[in-house]
Amino acid sequence: MNTRRRQSFDPSQFVKKASTQTAEVFTAIHTFADFDLCPQLQQNIASRGYISPTPIQDQAIPLLLEGRDLIGLANTGTGKTAAFLLPLIHKCFNDRSQRVLIVAPTRELAVQIEQEFKLFAQGLNMYSALCIGGMNVRAQMSKLYRNPEFVVGTPGRLRDLEEQRALDFSTFNNIVLDEVDQMFDMGFIRDVKYITSKLPQPRQALFFSATLSDSILQTMHGFQTDPVRVSVKSHESATNVDQDIVRTNGQPKIEVLHELLIQAEFDKVLVFSRTKRATESLARSLGQRGFAVSAIHGNRTQGQRQRAIEQFKRSQIQILVATDVASRGLDIDNVTHVINFDLPETYEDYIHRIGRTGRASRKGIALTFIE
Repeated sequence: MNTRRRQSFDPSQFVKKASTQTAEVFTAIHTFADFDLCPQLQQNIASRGYISPTPIQDQAIPLLLEGRDLIGLANTGTGKTAAFLLPLIHKCFNDRSQRVLIVAPTRELAVQIEQEFKLFAQGLNMYSALCIGGMNVRAQMSKLYRNPEFVVGTPGRLRDLEEQRALDFSTFNNIVLDEVDQMFDMGFIRDVKYITSKLPQPRQALFFSATLSDSILQTMHGFQTDPVRVSVKSHESATNVDQDIVRTNGQPKIEVLHELLIQAEFDKVLVFSRTKRATESLARSLGQRGFAVSAIHGNRTQGQRQRAIEQFKRSQIQILVATDVASRGLDIDNVTHVINFDLPETYEDYIHRIGRTGRASRKGIALTFIE
């Protein structure tokens, strides 16, 4: 069945030049200094060089400071993490009885959210616990015993910790469900429904998703109170991405890939492979050819995956080879190229893959191998 799905792709849909039209420029109504945030939080924002908010930050932060429930329709890379963290950090600083539960579909996204929290919460005497699989559960339980204001985790590990009585969902009066559509795609719908059913009233509930299907709407029904909807979704496929195909014409794909990667402009390249085994094998082959490369897939430990991502972010390696599932939630700046070494299984997966480049108004290139 998977083979049939892959073969149903029309290669012509992978050919598209980046838009040369002048995009409508967003003009923020606010600056960060306009938001009623505590002085230390404002200082932390300024120290990161933030002046003008992104569209979702500009629209969502004032509403969240008012305590409104929110449905945010936004893609990864639009600044939504800061959009929900900043008002919630401010809320917890002013009222120490507040606790925030943030649920993310993947370990990588949860790690990124907690890292953002630590940067914004410096000097505020506020703590977090990261609760994800692949890491020592005892260490996570120890952090939870301190009753941190923010708990960030993946659905499965959060439920495991609750079953071990290290976590009580009823103590959280704020919840953020990030990348809800991905959570549903990955089979976490029952966990999400269970977690949300345990939260008390009153509460502030925030849902962020790239799409809003009937199943997501059904899950949200009755859980939020008069939610406001903010939509800053970008186009279905990135307008800043040149999309093209590479015909291998009978040559081994690894040879074709090698010839591309030695070109000067291939500075920071994300290569997608179909399976865990193929991903590992491809990374090993590229390493043997002298490339600075690492891989992320489901058989790698969380520590290995996080080290590879950090090396890629810091440009210590040129190439990161990934499976679709392992790459979910990746938000990495300055990826020059995305290469589909293997065809994705669905068009949605293709859109997700190419969205890793061409971010923050920079131009990116997506290449798809066709045998």
